[in-house]
Parts: sequence; C-alpha cells; structure tokens
Amino acid sequence: MKRKAFSFSTIQQNRRWALILAYVFLVIFIIFFLFPPYYMLVTSFKTNQEISSIKGIPWIINQKPTLYHYKNLLAETQFLTFFKNTVIVTIFTVAISMTISILAAYSLARMRFFGSGVLATGVFLTYLVPETLLFIPLFKVLGWLGLLNSKWALVLVYPTLAVPFCTWIMIGYFGSIPKALDEAALIDGARWYQMLFQVFIPVAMPGIIAATIFAFTISWANFLYPLAFVYSNEEMVLTVGTVTTLIRGDVYHWGGLMAGALLAAAPPVIIYAFLMDYYISGLTAGAVKN
Repeated sequence: MKRKAFSFSTIQQNRRWALILAYVFLVIFIIFFLFPPYYMLVTSFKTNQEISSIKGIPWIINQKPTLYHYKNLLAETQFLTFFKNTVIVTIFTVAISMTISILAAYSLARMRFFGSGVLATGVFLTYLVPETLLFIPLFKVLGWLGLLNSKWALVLVYPTLAVPFCTWIMIGYFGSIPKALDEAALIDGARWYQMLFQVFIPVAMPGIIAATIFAFTISWANFLYPLAFVYSNEEMVLTVGTVTTLIRGDVYHWGGLMAGALLAAAPPVIIYAFLMDYYISGLTAGAVKN
C-alpha cells in the first residue's frame, strides 16, 4: 500500500511539474508571437517625434497618444482604394478557387477513374512550386492577354496558388465521408451533381470553410504577384499599395505603416477568430478514413 501511495503521489507530482512547464512554454510562446503586433499597435499611436526619438522606453507610449496616422492614412492616402481593390480581388479569387477545387476534389475522391490517384498527387505537387519561379512566365502570359496593371490579373493568377492546396484539403475531406451516403443516394436515383450539392457539400462544410479561409488568406496577403503585375495606385491592393504610399525614397513613415498593417490585418484576424474550429477540423479531417 505504501508503494502504491508513493507511486500515485509521484505521478501526481510529475503531472503538476509537466503542467507548470507547459504553461511556462505557453507564456513564452505568447510573448514571442504577440509582441510584434503589440509593438505595431503601440507605434501606430505614437507621434512622429516620439517614433524618431531615441529617448524613453520604445515599447510603450511615452507621450500623449495620437490618431494622426489613422486619420492621415484614411483621408490623405488611397488606402480605401487599395482596400476596395483587395476586397474585389479576394471575392472573385475565392469564388473561382472554391468552384474549381470542389468539383476537382469530388471527381478525384469519389468518381474513381484511371490515374485519379496520380492526378491528385500531381495537383498538390503544383502547390510546391515557388512563386518566384512562376511570376516571370505569368508576366509574359498576362502581357499577352493585356491584363498587366490590372486587378483582374490578380484574379486570374491567384487561383494558381489556391486551387492545388484547396483541392488537396477537399480530397481528404470527401474521402473521409462514408461510402454508404453514395450508395443511399444512388438507390434514390440521384445523379452525380445532386449527390454533390445535396449530400457532399452539406456534410463537407467544415472542409469547405477551411479551404475557403486558405484561399482568402492567399488572395488577401500575397505580396509578390501584386508587386510584379500592378504598378498604378488605382489598381493596387493593400499589401503593395500601403508600402509604396508610405515609403518614399529612404523615408519610412513608420506610424502610417503600422496603422495600415493593422487595418489590413483586421479582416483575416476576425475571420480566423470566428472560424478557427472549422479551419482546424477541415485540415485534420482527411487523417481519418471511415
């Protein structure tokens, strides 16, 4: 009995230390990853004089906070135009990417045909090709189509980044759905498109939401393609427009840059906050086969 009591107390003590250690690393993780956005927030409320000054503690507001950078960003720059262009590009990109991904994933996961497995692997491998190898040939293609310096060029090229990964996510999710649903739908006389829209899409909604969030992130936060294909303020998106507007030569308007970065990051943060559970379940669904 003493040996058992000692063993039980030892296990409890080990668990307690493990929990303490886990919390210590969690606190370190939170500080490490939340300090940059915190510093951005603090900087956006500082005056230009305080930002350029070397006096005081840099990670707190030493003088009176100001909204000048936000007012200047919204009233004196084309930030709202960049925001509108980003929203337009994102909506069309997500719609195109998800339409292609759902149809492709359904055909590859449920409508088995010769070479479907190899094709599914090939679709995902295209996602691994770096953007730096693609933007030069894409520049030639867009020039031939007459779409350079247009936000519609981004609508055309962004799905090349989103579709492979979204299709891979949906293949895993569609593949995890029990085959009994197919058989029941076929017995009831349903066609393939009826099974897709009435059975699979409602069941696979967490996976679709996960893929949609990924496509949204790709189109909202991409920097290289807008930098290469768009060069007028009227067509620019947030990632490039904010930087080119607030960096003039070797002068960096840090307050405005931090304010612009925070406003640009707000929509993705809000979406992730409300849909994080769907995103995680969608990414992990393909790991379990029924």
